[in-house]
Amino acid sequence: MRRGIAATALVAAMALAATACGGDDGGSGGDKKSGGKLSGTVTYWDTSNEAEKGTYKELALGFEKKHPDVKVDYVNVPFGEALAKFKNAAGSGGSGAPDVLRTEVAWTQDLANIGYLAPLDGTPALADQSDYLPKALAGAKFKGKTYAVPQVIDTLGLFYNKKMLKDAGVQPPKDWTELKAAAKKIKEKTGKTGLYLRGDDAYWYLPFIYGEGGDLLDTGAKKVTIDDEPGIKAFAAARDLVTSKAAETDATDGWDNMQNAIKNGDVAMTINGPWAIEDTLAGKAFKDKSNLGVVPVPAGSKGQGAPQGGQNLTVYAGSKNLDASYAFAQYMSSAEVQAKTTEKLSLLPTRTSVYSNKSVAANLNVKFFKSAVDKAVERPWIPEGNSLFQAILVQFPNVLTGKTSPEKAAKSAGDAYRKLLKGDWK
Repeated sequence: MRRGIAATALVAAMALAATACGGDDGGSGGDKKSGGKLSGTVTYWDTSNEAEKGTYKELALGFEKKHPDVKVDYVNVPFGEALAKFKNAAGSGGSGAPDVLRTEVAWTQDLANIGYLAPLDGTPALADQSDYLPKALAGAKFKGKTYAVPQVIDTLGLFYNKKMLKDAGVQPPKDWTELKAAAKKIKEKTGKTGLYLRGDDAYWYLPFIYGEGGDLLDTGAKKVTIDDEPGIKAFAAARDLVTSKAAETDATDGWDNMQNAIKNGDVAMTINGPWAIEDTLAGKAFKDKSNLGVVPVPAGSKGQGAPQGGQNLTVYAGSKNLDASYAFAQYMSSAEVQAKTTEKLSLLPTRTSVYSNKSVAANLNVKFFKSAVDKAVERPWIPEGNSLFQAILVQFPNVLTGKTSPEKAAKSAGDAYRKLLKGDWK
């Protein structure tokens, strides 16, 4: 899913008339030679990480073999910059905007709402729609239309160094209390820290609030809930891990620090998703790949919970080559391509049929994360969904580092949400 949900400045939200027309009619606008053959160029912005991008580039260029008259212009754009760059390009008339964009699931409704995405219903992009996991497809819809093709689905789990836990005589913890006890033994036996808790990314707050029985919003009641008691307890639970020295954290550069810590064997555990498996296995602590274990995120006082995430493929409404773009989105989310990405990267397919593939079924990490995804908490599929992370991004590191209290952090986040959300939100 992510290297992290980065906060990005909101850009002007009005699509140009030509862009809006492209999105409304769903027409081709594409470049076809006589006989219906696809041709022209498809520019693809891929947001995959360093461990993934080589595979995705190879697969993207594979489209050219199926359609020799089409050139794929593959561009890897840093995840934290992609949304703002796309909005800037689309909002300034489309110059420099890609035909196809790999979007974090929470971007889809935002971009559809401002008219930058082409609806995909009835296009080749959504071929075999019934094969997609219902949860994955839910994050691709907005106001009754489908604006994205689900590419991968994910959630968070607890990564752990099997040898370190065994040397300390502890089992993978099932809740935060057990994690604190395990961390104490790990420190005594190995001198290492139990957990690296990423503090510079709002996504890592979600298991805490879900574990306390809460959520950011109650969309049905149109009520802000992050500042209710579960939200306060969530901030407090995360802070307690740091003050008890069960976890270390950093308010900046969290991804690199977290990955270096687990890969070098400096910490026993991290919270992460399937997108981090290959990068984690590249560390010296996992020369024996079987040393990496993954279990559910530890539970809070009300139970265990982790967020549903993933990546979609979206088509720019102002694309000059819609036909080829639809076909490319379909290809990159096809069962064939999904099986290959799972085989090489251990990412979770969004197509039900891919899970019966022998190599996919044999992947233990995929087996675990599929079970975890089935239980994952769906995030609010609203245009403001991605922007909800901004307030947490400010408050979470402040709580972890002791600069503010859980109560003040929850109140500040709640106040920010009420300013952000339009309509009669309470």
